Amino acid sequence: MFAQNLKYLRKKFDMDQETLATKLGRKSTSTISEWESGKYTPKAGILSDIAEIFNISLEDLMSTNLSEGKANITTIYNQLTPARQQNVYTYADKQLQEQNNNVVRMPKTQIKLLGAVSAGTGEELQDDTTEIDYTGTVPEYDYALQVNGDSMEPLFTDQQIIFVKCAEEAFNGQIVIAYVDGKAYVKKYHCTEYDCELVSLNSKYEPIDVSYSKDFKIKGIVVL
Repeated sequence: MFAQNLKYLRKKFDMDQETLATKLGRKSTSTISEWESGKYTPKAGILSDIAEIFNISLEDLMSTNLSEGKANITTIYNQLTPARQQNVYTYADKQLQEQNNNVVRMPKTQIKLLGAVSAGTGEELQDDTTEIDYTGTVPEYDYALQVNGDSMEPLFTDQQIIFVKCAEEAFNGQIVIAYVDGKAYVKKYHCTEYDCELVSLNSKYEPIDVSYSKDFKIKGIVVL
């Protein structure tokens, strides 16, 4: 990038190779030409001198493609007159205030939490819902549950709140709340004419086979 940047800056400042060589002291135009062709890069001390001549940071001189307009905003700011710097500051401050004022803050909502549902070993749900504060999007739902465990990651994480619509049947692939032996699970429902399983999304967990379970029941479909 240095070779491209040097040539770009020299032309931008309407400076020929001879003038730049003179400013750097005892440098020839052939040296400048070799730098711009990428034949080699000058030592660190000379690089710092070049950056100072063009009022640019050493970092931008070495790593930014200035010809594509990717200069650091600080570098551009430093090249402006004090009056124009003030204009930039005033505009940037206004943009920041508008951005902060446009931040959407989700209101807290009272939701009906029935308890916890396991993404692993099973949970016993309580009979009554509890009203709790929740911040975020709330879909149409019948009750909410807290997920315990990581077997449904990455879709649902441990301690996440999920929303459920009451249902006793489900389609293949839907995420369901299922009871097995009196305990509640959140799992992906998979059922064919040969078998029926509750599948975890985290591959380290084995499916739960409920093909012949008399205690298996679907209690809801997860909607969010």
